[in-house]
Amino acid sequence: MSSQPPTRRTALRTLAGLGALVFGAAACGPAEPAKGPAAPAGSAPQTTPGPKRRLGAEWESHTRTFMSWPALSAVWEEDLPYVREDIARIARAIGDYEAVVMMARPDQVAAAQRACGSQVEVIPLAVDDLWARDTVPVFVEEGGKVTGVDFNFNGWGGKQEHKDDGQVGRLLLPKYGIPRVQAPLVAEGGSFEPDGEGTLLITESSIVNDNRNRGKSRDTIEAELKQTLGVEKVIWLAGVRGEDITDAHVDSLVRFTEPGVVLLDRAHPSTPADSWSRSADQAKSVLSKATDARGRRFEIVDLPQPDLNRIKGHGDDFVSTYANFYIANDAVFMPQFGDRQADDRARGILREHFPKRDVVPVSIDTIASGGGGIHCSTHDQPGKPAA
Repeated sequence: MSSQPPTRRTALRTLAGLGALVFGAAACGPAEPAKGPAAPAGSAPQTTPGPKRRLGAEWESHTRTFMSWPALSAVWEEDLPYVREDIARIARAIGDYEAVVMMARPDQVAAAQRACGSQVEVIPLAVDDLWARDTVPVFVEEGGKVTGVDFNFNGWGGKQEHKDDGQVGRLLLPKYGIPRVQAPLVAEGGSFEPDGEGTLLITESSIVNDNRNRGKSRDTIEAELKQTLGVEKVIWLAGVRGEDITDAHVDSLVRFTEPGVVLLDRAHPSTPADSWSRSADQAKSVLSKATDARGRRFEIVDLPQPDLNRIKGHGDDFVSTYANFYIANDAVFMPQFGDRQADDRARGILREHFPKRDVVPVSIDTIASGGGGIHCSTHDQPGKPAA
């Protein structure tokens, strides 16, 4: 058995031999292709008109950060203890700046609490894996209050079965008195990159896709995003279909640092051109011609990846983007890959764009080998910091 876990990127092919039938080369999912978003029993979709809603930016004040304690040994195999170390390391680092709530299966609460330390609150709530960005509802402000929009998580289009993760929105929000709205779409939090002023960046590959929203056109999906999230302008990037389990979430490609300014992931010059680098080229072309919801042209700043020959992590599908950073109260958390020159350059770029925040490098080699990053494993709740 390989020492590498099936990653979110390689799951499409490494799990195919197990006999599960899903979309194309995808595996480890339901026996029938997932159709469009299905409302849970007894719940009717709510589509309150969007103008009263607002999707904020990540740099705005947080009440807390939600995270998930990974539980799937079938995915992580012998690397499960090491990915838990990464998650605990991120949680402790963020816990120095704001409240952190870690969801963990009831029988794993004690172990998670020992690993994360006293600055992290561990709560019993059944989860499957660490991808809180995608499983926790997307928070919007409405009438001066926070509402959680549940985007009907279905394992990235049925590529993996996440029965417990699919219930996170329904079970988590009542614990904090947050109203829940069910979206008319299937999507994940990592699909969305907002500027807090009405602009939303998104990859077409991750949502205009029959594995999430069968039969829905891009125009229909855009209208539903505007109504559900209260955004005014959606800027579509092509992304990449079928080569990773997310179908290329935007949060590993391009990120806002303020309205009108974005950091764009760029491969190291030594890395051969592939579909990922071509998607970055396409994104740059789109953004260079676009304006945001307020009519501003974009300032595009390249955020170069490390040299894969110098990083500490391993695996053909190691996710080495610095774009998957997380903005917390008074700090920005970025991956530290071990290429000192590239790590320092990325830290300098982030310091330049977030001058009033500490920029904190965190080692996440096992998470990266599993196809994700710091942003993928965190989910911010907007509001005043928890007392």
